[in-house]
Amino acid sequence: MSLPILRMQGICKSYGPGIIAADDVSFSVDAGEIHALAGENGAGKTTLMKILFGMEKAQRGEIFINEKPVVMADPNIAMAHGIGMVHQHFMLVDDLTVAENVSLGIEPKRHGLFDREAARELVRTLAERFDMPVDPDAFIRDLSVANKQKVEILKVLARRADIIILDEPTAVLTPQETKRFFEQLTALRKAGRTIIVITHKLPEIKAICDRITIMRKGRTVGTYDVASISEQEISRLMIGSDPLPEPILESIDPGPVLLSMHDVSCLSPSGKSALRGITFEVRGGELLGVVGVEGNGQRELVDILTGRKTAYAGSVQLAGDSLQGLSIARIRRHGLSFIPEDRMKDGVDLDGSLVDNATAAIRDDRQFNIGPFQSDRKLDAYAKRLAERYEVRHESLREPIRHLSGGNMQKVVCGREISACKTVLIADQPTRGVDVGSVRTIHDHIELLRQHGKAILLISSDLSEIRTLCRRAIVLHQGEIVAHIDDLAAYTEEELGLYMLGLKRQRTTEAGS
Repeated sequence: MSLPILRMQGICKSYGPGIIAADDVSFSVDAGEIHALAGENGAGKTTLMKILFGMEKAQRGEIFINEKPVVMADPNIAMAHGIGMVHQHFMLVDDLTVAENVSLGIEPKRHGLFDREAARELVRTLAERFDMPVDPDAFIRDLSVANKQKVEILKVLARRADIIILDEPTAVLTPQETKRFFEQLTALRKAGRTIIVITHKLPEIKAICDRITIMRKGRTVGTYDVASISEQEISRLMIGSDPLPEPILESIDPGPVLLSMHDVSCLSPSGKSALRGITFEVRGGELLGVVGVEGNGQRELVDILTGRKTAYAGSVQLAGDSLQGLSIARIRRHGLSFIPEDRMKDGVDLDGSLVDNATAAIRDDRQFNIGPFQSDRKLDAYAKRLAERYEVRHESLREPIRHLSGGNMQKVVCGREISACKTVLIADQPTRGVDVGSVRTIHDHIELLRQHGKAILLISSDLSEIRTLCRRAIVLHQGEIVAHIDDLAAYTEEELGLYMLGLKRQRTTEAGS
């Protein structure tokens, strides 16, 4: 029996009294395998990989590479030991070329200056060897999401990584891009690389991984051969019980139009066309999906609806009133709630407590006052109910929210915005990075909001999520609606992927009613 290429033994990590991220965790990976690391939000899997990559320090435990003990004091040491990490949110410099990004920090020199041709040749050689074609001279800002991911992997390979950690690698890929990405992972494995995949997508674990290690509540549940374990068994081991069924979409009579865009166009910060002639409407009791490869106008669409972008042509109305010229605060007072794509940047105050973040949307409501003053007791009770309803794992309502896992932060944001919604909810990637059990909890609450007559716009790169919650969707490609789909059940994910990639479009696009 061969020895593992990587072994982590007795890893312990806490962020303070009662906040335990890893509790005597053991984890090992064999050379040349694709190994999934799965678990609920807050289970400790991301913390474990950050410890391996030198981004976090464990209080106790040991790490062995080829059975030799190593101390991962920082990412540079991890990379020196052949470990690379591709983060979910790419760490690329948009204004540099592919060659400049791949060679950043390990720049080839000629006569003391950056050797641009050598950097290009490095990219060409790696791209050909690992079947990841990409133009060395292309600027990152002009690349598709799939090509940006290639660049991140080429960066890791350029540093001669033998063990590659991938964090939610297919979160923003179309079905076609995901299939191609799996082929590239297989090529990496055949070339002798070892791959660790953090993912919540159970079908992908079954499709590409050899083994899976499951964590729950900071502990290792066990390691299993993927071929001998079902998706339902994986879910049960992750959450400790059978997964809840997806919500049943109950038909209700649509209400009045609560959100609409008509012939909306705008420019990107660089002056290029970002949206062109966008027209759609959402009625009360409807949930409209927005589908597209990331970077095809979704950000501008959301920024216009939420008041963060005011320079645009066309009309936008919320419950019959124009949003043109209204501030973000006034739009929210008109009844719009917003789950942002980037929870860390736009969704939470990292230094604020769980109570501060959970109640941020309702603090102007006088029902939480005693006389002229806000009642801490009432705010605490509200935050406690929200945390229970959305199953937010926490130690104290007063702990800084930065101590929560990313998935638990997301549940606070979703709970706050769904609970406060009066008219329209804009949900931008509401379950990205959230475990399977929590996804179903969030889906249930979004569906309940729809049944109560609210209008919901769901922007998601997860086609299974769109198909679970929506009957209707629009598909964006290069800032245009290339398809209005009135019956999602009639389309496969592969067909939707063709629209997303711009390989197919409807001859006439009329807004669904």
